[in-house]
Amino acid sequence: MEEELEVRRLGWAGIQLTFDNHDLVIDLFEERNAFAPFIEEVTGELPPPSGPVDVALVTHLHADHTDPGAIGRSLKPGGRVFRPDPAPGDDLDRASTMKAEMGLAELDADVEVAELWETQVTGPFEITAVPAVDGFGDPQFSWVVEAGDHRIFHGGDTVFHGGFWPIASRFKPFDAVFLPVNGAVCNFPHRQPPSPYPVVLTPEKAAVAAAMLGAELAVPIHYNGIDEPGLYEPVDDAAERFAAAAAEQGVETKVLVPGEELSWAVS
Repeated sequence: MEEELEVRRLGWAGIQLTFDNHDLVIDLFEERNAFAPFIEEVTGELPPPSGPVDVALVTHLHADHTDPGAIGRSLKPGGRVFRPDPAPGDDLDRASTMKAEMGLAELDADVEVAELWETQVTGPFEITAVPAVDGFGDPQFSWVVEAGDHRIFHGGDTVFHGGFWPIASRFKPFDAVFLPVNGAVCNFPHRQPPSPYPVVLTPEKAAVAAAMLGAELAVPIHYNGIDEPGLYEPVDDAAERFAAAAAEQGVETKVLVPGEELSWAVS
């Protein structure tokens, strides 16, 4: 009898994987006021998971990628959370991550710091934390998740880096890669002077990353939800630009609206 691996896009950068009666989420995010008072409200759809989940992975501890409240509401009793190391430095250095740190500490769950390149088995999923580079200098992973005979990559909100080559060397091809595409330029008080360069992949760089990773399908995430002139400025038409650039790289794309699913048969 064939089973299916289902991957459902949640809001912003979040996705949900379902296989063999187990559920896993990556970068679950529901808190619209996560960046108050700097950004009044995150827009766009932020659907919750379709049901209770067994495992929550976070790529990094920024408020739009680690939402402890949403994780706590969604996790089954005995659920597991995997995260990167705490940010080093003083309170200013850790300004982007302290809220999530405090929230994770209050969860009634098994919260584990993952090791780079270490594969762990949790239920039917094999999960591996792989390199990423955070645009603000905070600890960040990307995640590779394998279930059945299929493999998924989630890129958090990484910038472009050479780690895509060793990731591909160890894991490609990927049935689907989920890559951030909004190319945002930021000017936050705790990171001064500001940089004129994007703190997340641009659509065109995300397309190159998808090709480097050997993606059979590339799905854009992390766009259309946060736009605050002078503070957080994404590119326009991110998904459309990504699809066009990926086509030039010979990579097929699929734009998923929040709540929409992909599925693969697993024999």
